[in-house]
Amino acid sequence: MTNIIDNGPTPTVVNIETSTVENTNYRTTLWTGNHLQITLMSIEPGHDIGLEVHNENDQFLRIEQGTATVSMGPSADHMKTWQASADEAVLVPSGTWHNLVSSGDVALKVYSIYAPAHHPHGTVHVTKEEAEAAEASE
Repeated sequence: MTNIIDNGPTPTVVNIETSTVENTNYRTTLWTGNHLQITLMSIEPGHDIGLEVHNENDQFLRIEQGTATVSMGPSADHMKTWQASADEAVLVPSGTWHNLVSSGDVALKVYSIYAPAHHPHGTVHVTKEEAEAAEASE
C-alpha cells in the first residue's frame, strides 16, 4: 500500500478508488480542506463504524468494496435499514443517526466526505478502538 498522507488543503489529484481499496487502516484522512474532508475506512467483516450522529456535518459515503448493512434515522431507536454494496453511496444529513456494518465476506472499503471537516488534519486510526479512544479524549 502506498503511504497515504493528508496533503490538504494543498491542491491534490488522487485516484480515490485505488486509495480506498488499498487502505488497511480503520480510518485515514486522505485530504482535509477548509470546508470539507475525505477519509478512507477499512472495516472487517462483522465489524461496524458504530452508531453515531454528526450535528455539524453532512456526510457522503461511497462503498468501493464489500457489502454493508446501513442504518439511518432521526434517533438511535428509530432507524431504517438498507443493504448497500460496491459503487453505491450513502448520504447522511447532519443530525441523522447512522451506522454501517460490514456484512460481507471481505473488508468493507469506504471513502467518506464530511462537510465541513470532522477529524483533525492527518488523522490515522489503525483500529476502531484507537478511533474511539481519540474521540473520547476530544
